[in-house]
Amino acid sequence: MFKHEKQLLNNLQVKVERPNPQYAVLMQEQLGGGNGELKAAMQYISQSFRIKDPAIKDLFLDIGTEELSHMEIVAETINLLNGHEVNHEAVGSGEIETHILSGLSPVLINSSGAPWTADYVTVTGDIVADILSNIASEQRAKVVYEYLYRQINDKEVRNTIDFLLNREEAHNTLFREALNKMRDEGSNKDFGVTEDSKLYFDLSTPGKYFDAPNPTPPSFAGTRR
Repeated sequence: MFKHEKQLLNNLQVKVERPNPQYAVLMQEQLGGGNGELKAAMQYISQSFRIKDPAIKDLFLDIGTEELSHMEIVAETINLLNGHEVNHEAVGSGEIETHILSGLSPVLINSSGAPWTADYVTVTGDIVADILSNIASEQRAKVVYEYLYRQINDKEVRNTIDFLLNREEAHNTLFREALNKMRDEGSNKDFGVTEDSKLYFDLSTPGKYFDAPNPTPPSFAGTRR
């Protein structure tokens, strides 16, 4: 069961200093893009369906649900940036689809107008592979937010992006902790036990910069910040 609370996550006040339709186009990437909030929400919630460990399942559902709230924050930011006037000429470059098909509603497309697709979602059924995918997803989302942050001077928008960016870091840390709890599960079992897994082929010359590996299961040192 999902329950929607009318206030935004953490009572965040989404504001903009002024409308900026061109930048609204860029923000669409985090609504309907391959590294956006809907992708994260659907990935973590979908992965949770098969998880047996109650603590890990709860974590996936908690983070997946939070990502849905991030969607709401991004959508509200897009609304404010668009200025609520349908005018395709206000967008000098990028997608104009929302001006002619949805009346500026923040629809599920990326910054180029391509629709969101379930192909963005990674679900393998292997707990270790899925957690590693989620760690990478959070890192990529952080990078996109960093790119967005650099391209806007609006301090209110920057405040919103800064909040979202730091939440991606929190999720990354939590998924790393989850991975450490799954040391002997899934594809971490019998990791690096054959001689083939310990070979290094020096096929790029000149130079050899790495020695033969001694494989150990993926894990992360460190604790939650």
